[in-house]
Amino acid sequence: MPQNKIPYFPRVIDLHLKAWKEDMHHKPLLLRGARQVGKSSAVRHLGATFDFFLEVNFERNPDIKQLFSASLNPKEICSKLSAIYNLPIQAGKTLLFFDEIQACLPAIASLRFFYEEYPELHVIAAGSLLEFALEEIPSFGVGRIRSLYLYPFSFNEFLQAQGLDRLLEEKRRATTEQPILEALHKKLADYLRTFLLVGGMPESVKTWIEKSDYLACRLIQNDILETYIDDFAKYKKRIVPMILQQTLRSVALQSGCKFVYSQVSAEMESIKIKEALELLSMAGIIVPVTHTSANGVPLGAEVNTKFRKYIFLDTGLLQRLLNLDMDNVLLSTDVNLVNKGSLAEVFTGLELLKYGSCYERQELYYWLRLEKGAQAEIDYVHSKSDTIIPIEVKAGTKGSMQSLYRFMDIKKSRFGVRTSLENFGRMGDIEIYPLYAIENFSGNS
Repeated sequence: MPQNKIPYFPRVIDLHLKAWKEDMHHKPLLLRGARQVGKSSAVRHLGATFDFFLEVNFERNPDIKQLFSASLNPKEICSKLSAIYNLPIQAGKTLLFFDEIQACLPAIASLRFFYEEYPELHVIAAGSLLEFALEEIPSFGVGRIRSLYLYPFSFNEFLQAQGLDRLLEEKRRATTEQPILEALHKKLADYLRTFLLVGGMPESVKTWIEKSDYLACRLIQNDILETYIDDFAKYKKRIVPMILQQTLRSVALQSGCKFVYSQVSAEMESIKIKEALELLSMAGIIVPVTHTSANGVPLGAEVNTKFRKYIFLDTGLLQRLLNLDMDNVLLSTDVNLVNKGSLAEVFTGLELLKYGSCYERQELYYWLRLEKGAQAEIDYVHSKSDTIIPIEVKAGTKGSMQSLYRFMDIKKSRFGVRTSLENFGRMGDIEIYPLYAIENFSGNS
């Protein structure tokens, strides 16, 4: 059984995996997310709580695929796997883990039979580029499989990985009426600047904790970006890898702005760029932010896909892809990427994703006045319960809020949110939250 060489740091998803283990009526679990966000590590961590843990990696051991070609009977599969790996597979005692399952479509199809014929066994599957495989199985596991979505480390998880639990608790207790102590606010702002550079990819976080070396983290980020680029070759039947690479870089350059196809390449067909964006989104490398009219919930009921932004999966990878000067983030009083979009806006969108429910794919929305001559835009529109929350992102501690006031007037909002490098506070109906405290007004975790 392969050993996890990366030290494990607790993640919020661990609580959901533990609850799944203890649920008498658990379904086979499908862990979904981009490559290298920590899916396999989380499952191995859970596996340590079972008597036996059997990991089957379809990329590392391609011969195992033959087993699923012969039969999809779960008990027959388990009997043969037990013999191959010399490990018992017993309900209640064994966690069976299918990793890189996208490399074996019959194994994906078998999950529904584990639910129907061997429901007492704990089975988890995970994989990179999994969405592409699921696209080939249109009726896959409806009602029989439970999905969990995983993203890179959140800022909270980054603090926790460094043993800063008390600082995290102080942050969580703060409110717009009772701001955090100024000394703690400055400390959290400094940790935020570090996080923007290190990012949330587990290997980069681990490297920072071990070495406190930004250059070492950059080397890890280079490796991850190379892995993503190497993956592009797997899409070549659908689209030329060069188009994907150019589109990805253009997403990074256009962060915080409506995506303009012509900025990718004047010669490239829009339909090719659109396909590239869809593939990169399916792979989890980029996240769309779609215009919504925001007249009610769900926000996705009134979208206009002609107006769409895209944000990169991770701020650390984003700054590395753009080869930004680290001092621009560490020493500046704000966190703007001058002429390259807003790092603060990307960070905010990613935090909204990470603090949402992990049981469903999270979507991001923004609002723009579409009337001719209108100049009002809200960076994010978020819903919590039945409340629509307009969110204005400011990189520093200043900036007008005309768009926020305009939205609140048009939509009759009870309150709006401004997130910036300011401490917690309030300006009339505008609640102010520091960038590092997105969870305080948005999260479920």
